[in-house]
Amino acid sequence: MNKIVSKEYFSEKVIKLVVEAPLIAKSRKAGHFVMVKVGEKGERIPLTIADADIQQGTITLVIQKMGVSSSKLCDLNEGDYITDMVGPLGKATHIENFGTVVCACGGVGTAPMLPIVTALKLAGNKVITVIAARTKELIILENQMRQLSDEVIIMTDDGSYGNKGLVTNGIESVINREKVDLCVTIGPAIMMKFVSLLTKKYEVPTLASLNTIMVDGTGMCGACRVSIGGKTKFVCVDGPEFDAHLVDFDEMLMRLSGYKDIEREEMDKFECATETNN
Repeated sequence: MNKIVSKEYFSEKVIKLVVEAPLIAKSRKAGHFVMVKVGEKGERIPLTIADADIQQGTITLVIQKMGVSSSKLCDLNEGDYITDMVGPLGKATHIENFGTVVCACGGVGTAPMLPIVTALKLAGNKVITVIAARTKELIILENQMRQLSDEVIIMTDDGSYGNKGLVTNGIESVINREKVDLCVTIGPAIMMKFVSLLTKKYEVPTLASLNTIMVDGTGMCGACRVSIGGKTKFVCVDGPEFDAHLVDFDEMLMRLSGYKDIEREEMDKFECATETNN
C-alpha cells in the first residue's frame, strides 16, 4: 500500500495527491503513468505521473472526480493509503530538441503535461504552453507552467480568464505568427481530436496522449485498443502517446461512450450510499 503524504484541492472536483512511492519516483520519466486501485475489489484506473521527488520518494497525482473510482480516490485524506499502485507504465515521451513546441492541455490534462514541458525545456526547446478550460476556476498549475515555459496562453470557454475561446484558437494564434515544429496535446478525447484536425491542416507534427481509454494498464485486457493509421494498437503498452494525425478519434470516442449509462447508474448508487452514511 502507498501512503498519501499530502492532499490539495485545485477546485471542488480536482485534487492533487502526493503519494509515497520511492521506486516509482526513482524510475519514472515524462509520459509514464501508474495504475491505482482503492479497496480490494476496486476498479483499476490509470493516472499519469504529474511530478516526482526522488529524495522524498514521492510522486504527484492529479485526479478529477468523475466516476465512482476517482471519487473514492479523491475522498482519501493525508495519512490514508492507496490499496494498490503499479508503475511506472507505458512508454516515456520521446524528448529531443525539436525547436518550437506548443503544448496544448485541457482541464486536468495540464497535470500530465507538466513533466513533458519540463523535459522539453531542459532539452533546449522553445516551449509555448496553451492551457484551456471551461472557466477560470478550472485552470490549474498556471504558475508552475509559467516558470517552465517560454510563454503561457490561457483560454477559457466563457472568457472569465485569459482569452475567450477554445484551445485550438490559442494554438492557431501561435502557428499564424511563427513556425511550430511540434505540438503535444493532452486532454479530453474530443479536444485532442480538434487539435489534431487543426495541426494536420497546418502540417504540424502532433502527439496525443490517449490514457483515458485504459483499463488494465498492462496489455492483458485489450480494452484500450485503438486504431492508429489503420492498425490496432494498445494504449497501455504501445503508448500512451501516438501520432495524433493517425488516431481514429471517432472510433475512440464511440468506445469511450459505450458504458456511460452504467457509469451513471453506479455513480448514483455511490452518491446515495455516501449521503446515507453521512
